[in-house]
Amino acid sequence: MLASYRTVKGYGEHEILIEKSRFICYVSRAATEAEAQQFIAGIKKKHWDATHNCSAYLIGEHDNIQKANDDGEPSGTAGVPMLEVLKKRGLKDTVVVVTRYFGGIKLGAGGLIRAYSRSTSEGLNHTGVVERKLMRVMHTKVEYTLLGKLENELRASPYAVKEIHYLEDVTVDTYVEEQETAAFTEWMVELTNGRCAIAEGETLYLEQSVQQ
Repeated sequence: MLASYRTVKGYGEHEILIEKSRFICYVSRAATEAEAQQFIAGIKKKHWDATHNCSAYLIGEHDNIQKANDDGEPSGTAGVPMLEVLKKRGLKDTVVVVTRYFGGIKLGAGGLIRAYSRSTSEGLNHTGVVERKLMRVMHTKVEYTLLGKLENELRASPYAVKEIHYLEDVTVDTYVEEQETAAFTEWMVELTNGRCAIAEGETLYLEQSVQQ
């Protein structure tokens, strides 16, 4: 599993008009090629009357699966430029479809490349991008008398609290980057003068919005 990677927030759509042609960009997250193809098929069904439904997707930890489809546009003028935008943004597990309704003015090869690139780029901006960081959930069990101090220190720290369990003692679940678990444990022991029990929990991805 990657320590961190970027992908889109989720589903999004955005339309622009270029020389009277409508370009509608549809964006989604796709963890598998089957998901990407299903998404593309859904857009094609929705816009069965469109001039073109061009697509591109990039899937896998190491971009193992890369596909681009011009859907009738001149070869290399739609799908590949769309895929290049995904690559330049450093995105993973992302599928994009750009639907075009021809407006009567031909754009030429260069114009098409610019149009599909721009539509994809603006579609991604509109949808939003997140960074997913692999985190370890650390369970810290303390007496209730230490909870106030613990919460204050955690709020001022780079660690994010996931959940607090109020039982006989209190357990604070905290997101910690994998390489920082030892440092976190040491900090907790020092903070509580050794009056804590710390256990490692599951690993999961935590998402944070990325400024574009």
